[in-house]
Amino acid sequence: MNNEIISLEEITQFQSPTEEFNPYVWYKHKLQNEPVSYNQATDTWNVFRYQDVKRVLSDYDHFSNVRMRTTISVGADNDEGKHMGKFNLMTDPPEHRKSRSLLSAAFTPRSLKLWEPRIQEIVNELIHEMEEAEVIDVVKDFASALPTIVIADLLGVPSQDRQLFQQWVYDLFLPIPKENTESVNELKRRAAKEYYSYLYPHIVQKRANLSDDIISDLIQAEVDGDRLTDDEIVRTTMFILGAGIETTSHLLANTFYAFLYDNNQIYAEVRNNRELLPNTMEEMLRYRFNIAKMDRTVKQDNNLLGVDLKKGDVVVAWMSAANMDEEVFDNPFTLDIHRPNNKQHLTFGNGPHFCLGAPLARLEANTGIGLFMDKFSRIEAVPGFKLEDNLTPSAAGQMLSSLPVRVYR
Repeated sequence: MNNEIISLEEITQFQSPTEEFNPYVWYKHKLQNEPVSYNQATDTWNVFRYQDVKRVLSDYDHFSNVRMRTTISVGADNDEGKHMGKFNLMTDPPEHRKSRSLLSAAFTPRSLKLWEPRIQEIVNELIHEMEEAEVIDVVKDFASALPTIVIADLLGVPSQDRQLFQQWVYDLFLPIPKENTESVNELKRRAAKEYYSYLYPHIVQKRANLSDDIISDLIQAEVDGDRLTDDEIVRTTMFILGAGIETTSHLLANTFYAFLYDNNQIYAEVRNNRELLPNTMEEMLRYRFNIAKMDRTVKQDNNLLGVDLKKGDVVVAWMSAANMDEEVFDNPFTLDIHRPNNKQHLTFGNGPHFCLGAPLARLEANTGIGLFMDKFSRIEAVPGFKLEDNLTPSAAGQMLSSLPVRVYR
């Protein structure tokens, strides 16, 4: 993390964590009144409509992934927290092809097939630990625990160290606030240093003991005669963690929130008709993944979005707002698990930088929710839950820190 960080707070101006967790009024206003708008406080252009967002994400001739200013606060500003050397995903094609190809080695269809039984086993173990409970905290006991254990297992590191991974991810992906900037940066530096010191010797040792895990796949990956060094693998996995833990945890927690508070009939309907589960998870990605956004730097002067953009301008593409565009989705501000086209959502991006972790996130979510439904016939909200008191900042916007659920077997 070596670029100037643009404050999302100054763009959104949300008045409370709850408003950020439910940003639908803001999205509707922007889509209807300011679909392409300039924010003076941050010197950024902000884009909300589906086709415009898709254009910004995919047209790398005009909108570059190389940036000096960014909304992405992943990593840290010390040496251990920097992006990964010569193999850098923050580039444009054709340079981007080699870096992505090397990283893709860890996310092949073959890998997913190998991982599926391991993910099922982890889910079953977590559910077994809830065996006697009448009320569970579905965030701590399931939504956060599942992707953390999975990614530790898939990286090939001891699962007993998963709490370390969880804290490192939380710190490395913290957004930079307007207040207490230095204290947050110090947390990030410490997390990056601890993570680097932990994983580097593990990778060195892994070279002599290859197995079916992400690190082994990255060690063996080769494109045009080039391979990743141990240092580059550490830095690469640091960013895999975000897709592997934070994104999936956010999706799972928000799905349970939707089951309890958006529409408490969905859980029973999907449990009784499992064919609805994949489409349900796509709708959760569209409707309940609240703050998906990505920035690009204008590569050459253009008027492609209907405004005069100059080389060097920053454009923030709000994917979660695009997911609410009525030109693409009927009744977009309604949660509808029967929506026929909800897989068109842009939550995972679009174009050459489409999220590599998307298949893993989908696999974990569908497996996790499906096996949870096998065990628990019904779930209920626990009276007295206050959303505002149970939210915490994250890279994906306000994230649930706790969600009590009464479960019935």
